[in-house]
Amino acid sequence: MTPSLWTSDEIAAATGGRVTAPFTASGVSIDTRSLEAGDLFVALAGARDGHEFIPAALSAGAAGSLTLRPAQGACIVVDDTLEGLRRLGEAGRIRARGARRGAVTGSVGKTSVTQAVRAGIERAGPAHGSVKSYNNHIGVPLTLARMPASTRRAIFEIGMNHADEITPLSRMVQPHAVAITTVDAAHIENFADGEAGVAAAKAEIFAGLERGGAAILNADNRWFDYLKAAARRAGAKIRVFGAAKGADAQLIRFSPAPRGASVEARVDGRAVEFPIRQSGAHWGPMSLCALLMMRALDVDLDTALAALGDFEPLAGRGAVSSAPVPGGAITLIDESYNASPVSVIAAVTSLGARATAGRRIVALTDMLELGGDAPALHAALAEPIDRAGIDLVFCAGPLMKSLWDALPPKRRGAWATDAVALAPSLVEALKAGDTIMVKGSNASRAGVLVRALAAGDLQPREGA
Repeated sequence: MTPSLWTSDEIAAATGGRVTAPFTASGVSIDTRSLEAGDLFVALAGARDGHEFIPAALSAGAAGSLTLRPAQGACIVVDDTLEGLRRLGEAGRIRARGARRGAVTGSVGKTSVTQAVRAGIERAGPAHGSVKSYNNHIGVPLTLARMPASTRRAIFEIGMNHADEITPLSRMVQPHAVAITTVDAAHIENFADGEAGVAAAKAEIFAGLERGGAAILNADNRWFDYLKAAARRAGAKIRVFGAAKGADAQLIRFSPAPRGASVEARVDGRAVEFPIRQSGAHWGPMSLCALLMMRALDVDLDTALAALGDFEPLAGRGAVSSAPVPGGAITLIDESYNASPVSVIAAVTSLGARATAGRRIVALTDMLELGGDAPALHAALAEPIDRAGIDLVFCAGPLMKSLWDALPPKRRGAWATDAVALAPSLVEALKAGDTIMVKGSNASRAGVLVRALAAGDLQPREGA
């Protein structure tokens, strides 16, 4: 039997709502497509009124709903369902008073690091954490609301697109440890002062950090000194990862391997060498970031290392597979979830270092939210692509046209206005033994290319 998470009376007490009929919920959901039997359905306002989905939620087995007005089935009626979710999340944090909480943010790698940490804390006892990229004003309280009272360790991902978004989320979580993976030119079009504004926004994670808690920072990032000073003002204990001498988790060597890589490091004075299943060079420092967070959440080092060794790359974030082509197969590296200048450079550098029987090929879609410098930032990728020795480059989108124009003719695969238009040329160009990396974002539809390659589909549909 699925254990109880909330009773209707507990939900009402947390949210200030009114119970129309008693029930017990084993989970919390905001989406009928992923709702599980026994969940509380929260009827949020969005493109459509969440109340329209209550019948579907009940058909899927929802125990009851959090609503603005009495509706079909058992309900808890509140003045504002989003505020009700926030209050339920805060009640979840208070109830699990024995849990040590960590929070991760950063321009690159925060989802993967969060999930790697979750894999480690789950080995160490009752644990809880973010799923997917539930890192915004809805995802963070939802994750808190789903946290069982018995939780001993929990990890949360916190993201932002604008200033002043992380502060309330950090205060909601009240973490004992925080990590900033890196600061990069991501979302800079939303900041008048560019990357400096991004750094300031990431530093908001210290707002909710318990005094004396750990601030885990990237010593190799250009904003390290700024973030270190901000963390000290918040009363944090600084913990440092990276290749820099004296780092608490110092990267000594990162070596690509057939099924991932090997990381050699020194962690709190102890020499360690461990395998990981990710091949991207950025996973050298990111693995150490995850290690320090696990240590801050009282996971012993050996358990943390074992968790990293078993942690599979996430879909869209470095997952590797084989795909059929005439005469054999290709190796497909799926980096289609997101892209920024730093992450693209890291990805093509890793591809260049990868052993392959055939050509090294990269397919790129537009990097978004880069502001007025976007064309130049796209064109500037030509140099690291050249250094990495990439054989062919395929580009999709108006911004990637700037890279296409900057490439020498020998590296030009094809350019198209969007991913759907590019897919046939890309699929047709591949040969058995090639290794291809697709790097882009959901918004620029890089996933279309991954699905076309995985299926060998020369005619991807617009709706794919």
